[in-house]
Amino acid sequence: MAVRSIGEYKFPSRSRQELYGDDQLVHLWWKGNLWFCAAACFRAPKAMSWNDFVGGMVNPLFSCDPEFDAATTTFTWTVDDKPISPAGDESLEALGVGHKSLITCVAA
Repeated sequence: MAVRSIGEYKFPSRSRQELYGDDQLVHLWWKGNLWFCAAACFRAPKAMSWNDFVGGMVNPLFSCDPEFDAATTTFTWTVDDKPISPAGDESLEALGVGHKSLITCVAA
């Protein structure tokens, strides 16, 4: 289906990176999990470590699934469709997570 434009987009996006300073918007999706039909969006510092991101944002969200156990559930991860093997102290920025990136996980 064709998109019909009503004119040019001549104003800046309200979610552009420059409005967030050292933070960024990060989308997180647990692919294949029926409890989460779409990605969640978080505001996270670029310098946030992977451990802090998982402990402070991922695990609290995923705990909504009654079968999720943070101690035993393992995932494979991608950032914008590129596989990553995150180390706990690596920052989101070092892992290639940018403004509005999609972090996808699949339970192993």
